Amino acid sequence: MKPALDDLELFVEVARNRGFTRAGAVLGMPASTLSRRITQLEQSIGVRLLNRTTRKVGLTEAGAVYYERCRLIVEEARVAHELLQEETSLPRGLLRVSLPSSLVQTCLQDALLDFARQYPDIECEYDLSIRKIDLQTDGYDVVVRVAQPPDSRVVSRKLGELALGLYASRDYLRAHGQPQTPTDLAMHDCLRSSTQREDAIWHLRQASGQTQSVRVRGRIAVNQVLVLHHLIGLGAGIGLLSINHAGAGLVRVLPDWSFEPKPLVALFPSRMMPARTRVFLDFLAQRLGRVETLHPG
Repeated sequence: MKPALDDLELFVEVARNRGFTRAGAVLGMPASTLSRRITQLEQSIGVRLLNRTTRKVGLTEAGAVYYERCRLIVEEARVAHELLQEETSLPRGLLRVSLPSSLVQTCLQDALLDFARQYPDIECEYDLSIRKIDLQTDGYDVVVRVAQPPDSRVVSRKLGELALGLYASRDYLRAHGQPQTPTDLAMHDCLRSSTQREDAIWHLRQASGQTQSVRVRGRIAVNQVLVLHHLIGLGAGIGLLSINHAGAGLVRVLPDWSFEPKPLVALFPSRMMPARTRVFLDFLAQRLGRVETLHPG
């Protein structure tokens, strides 16, 4: 007997959630029923797909291969169904998005609520972090990161670029003086926006094309933009911020010099994109296009 498509969907959810209870919650099905259906699937194809213990459920070697094939089949079937209904209904369903919290708080403060109002049939779950996410197994529709575009094997779209400059508080500059050249930065307290040691070397450039690299020092390194902004405002030193989001209380340092813009990239698990993902991407690109520090790509 050939397995039905809905049996493949059940198996994919169990494999993705690594257990019957969590998968059952996603599917709205009792874990006992789900376990019985998967057992029937294994019997129908004559291969054991899952290793079951009292503590966890894992894929067998054959199950891992079967999961990769079934995941693509199930996803394409879902997208095909949504595309068929798109002309007669609004985009709907659960949309799971991962965004950096600093991007939301500086550029998209009202956007998430506006999107929910514009698309009432889409249920949104936002993970506001920069943790590492596996696009194929973690179940996210869109992952937005400030990073270089990945290789061609990852489905992505460049949303824009963050323009960056150096800032300090007026109190700090009164106490320590205004740098006149990039080399002067070596004599100042500089706040690094990353805990990576290589980021202690700042690479600056002028509009004319001239570049200069400076090794900076400082007692504080923090990889959270809002905390960095607060510390700069308190007079802790000179730091790197997005242009035009620094705020009126800060002063641009070395305004003729800037940093390489940081790309803002959206990542997707598949080129087969459901309607809810496409409308969110278009909405996000439109909102970010209004922000002066972003140059839409």
